[in-house]
Amino acid sequence: MFAHALKLSRLLFLALLFTSGMYTLSATANTFNAETFTLSNGMQVVLIPNHKAPVVTHMLWIKAGSAYEEPGTSGIAHFLEHLMFKGTEKYPAGTFSTTVKKLGGEHNAFTSWDYTAYFESISVDHFETVMDMEADRFQHMNPPEEEVLSERDVIMEERRQSIENKPQRLFSDNLKNALFRMHPYGRPIIGWSHEMAQLDKADALAFHDDWYTPENAILVVGGAVTRNVLEPLAEKIYGSIPAHEGRTPPQAIYSEYAGNTIIEKEDPNVHSRKFYKLYRVPSLTTHKDDALALDVLTAIMANSTTSRLYKSLVVDQKLATQIYISYDNFRRDNTSFSIVANPAENTSFDELSNAIDAEITKIIRDGVTEDERKRAVNNMQADAIYALDSLSGPAMIVGRALATGVSLDDVETWVDQIAAVDANSLQMVADKYLNPKTAEHTVIGKLSPPLAPSESEAADNMADETSIVNEPSTDDTDVQDNSPQE
Repeated sequence: MFAHALKLSRLLFLALLFTSGMYTLSATANTFNAETFTLSNGMQVVLIPNHKAPVVTHMLWIKAGSAYEEPGTSGIAHFLEHLMFKGTEKYPAGTFSTTVKKLGGEHNAFTSWDYTAYFESISVDHFETVMDMEADRFQHMNPPEEEVLSERDVIMEERRQSIENKPQRLFSDNLKNALFRMHPYGRPIIGWSHEMAQLDKADALAFHDDWYTPENAILVVGGAVTRNVLEPLAEKIYGSIPAHEGRTPPQAIYSEYAGNTIIEKEDPNVHSRKFYKLYRVPSLTTHKDDALALDVLTAIMANSTTSRLYKSLVVDQKLATQIYISYDNFRRDNTSFSIVANPAENTSFDELSNAIDAEITKIIRDGVTEDERKRAVNNMQADAIYALDSLSGPAMIVGRALATGVSLDDVETWVDQIAAVDANSLQMVADKYLNPKTAEHTVIGKLSPPLAPSESEAADNMADETSIVNEPSTDDTDVQDNSPQE
């Protein structure tokens, strides 16, 4: 499966960056007490001990996803993820899944822009078996040709069902493509359909040879195992894979445009209107301090009934029926910060956009209160406690962080770092990235059902079902409006 937002991982990140056991925060202890070491072939291994149950989570993270694809081969990272389940000489097609299920375990895989991950959760008694199967396909992936062709049909159907038959998802992908022009983050992870149709075994093997190398992989193990057991086992099974130099990660290339892009679309399969505003902003990897502040600002602005945008626009002014912010700060490059809202019945898109801008302008002009800041951090902590029961969550969090360039130390000390974000930092990032008069690289989306005949006649310039307008940037420095993004 391909991961678009990985919301579960995001929740787990917030949820598990806290000390287990007493469900309280600690300013002195590391969150996970993880240990890390490197095998003789360059593969990094991370152990996250958890002896609550005799279960182990085994995750292999490849530091390459759809952003690493060659032009014309979009979707190959996700396609390869599927083909990794189609057998090797040692373990023929179907053996992997059958064995894991027979042993009472669970397994899956997912692809994102910057990484591909494979995971199994299983009884500690069968840990070595799972590790041997995973290491074998990591090194010897070689599916039969008939499996390749049939699996290509599977991913083509997956795109039809998950994107092409879902107008909101298709529209969202179009917005991302506009936000990340000339950048691989603008491509859908699953790929463009016309390029997916041409993918073959040679493409998959080439991507595998380029990126599935020990030096470009991270093994994350969580659960009831000790380093004294794991280290020699990992060296025996994974360390025996020959090291070889892979590809250099691609450089990001942005189209440097200024001003806003507005995309409007009417779709007969859409039953309610939706408003989007996206900004290109830093991730934890590209600017850690600003990303931490944007994280807290997200909690202050939206995603709870007491947040600024919800209280003002949904409860008080009744301009929207729903509003939330999506900010994915786990990226190797810059990322997106998006506001998504459903306008109320008699609210125009422009009216809602202006109201959002006005709320952000208040933050830029007046800042946030200390009570808001503390409440936001406390809410993030409450989300954490809610999901503390997961055994596989810590491996997911650590793996995703390391695969996108975040250090293990930053993961371990996230609690202290998020608590240290002050009100001035929150005001600064709002002005720096969300200011409606100065923000660059923004995209506004307006998705709606077709207008009724009478409404259509009143609309002057609705000749096209989809229209794109590039608004020039302004030099006016007066602060009045502003708006975020995913």
